[in-house]
Amino acid sequence: QVQLVESGGGLVQAGGSLRLSCAASGRTFSSAAMGWFRQAPGKERELLAAINRSGGSTIYADSVKGRFTISRDNAKNTVYLQMNSLKPEDTAVYSCAASYSAPYAYVVSPSRYNVWGQGTQVTVSP
Repeated sequence: QVQLVESGGGLVQAGGSLRLSCAASGRTFSSAAMGWFRQAPGKERELLAAINRSGGSTIYADSVKGRFTISRDNAKNTVYLQMNSLKPEDTAVYSCAASYSAPYAYVVSPSRYNVWGQGTQVTVSP
């Protein structure tokens, strides 16, 4: 079973940038499609971005399209989320997840993700 550990969260001013990392250990990382999610207090969990096994196919939520970029380095067993032009409404707990159910494509349904990280807090001040 893979284990996922996120890092890179913190406090940033509106308009700033952060890069989140999700390091995987255990089961082969390159066999997993990966996703980044967030959940703010009182709100449902939201898929932000997803990437397929090879890194050649990605998808983004409309709320982050053009501001966030997902990428992965299979040699380092790590997936990244570069976040630019951050807004106060981006404040949430951000989590990465791994899905072993998709041989070639990215995965958008949370129910198809098998393993979740513990999350990292991102706070954007006005």
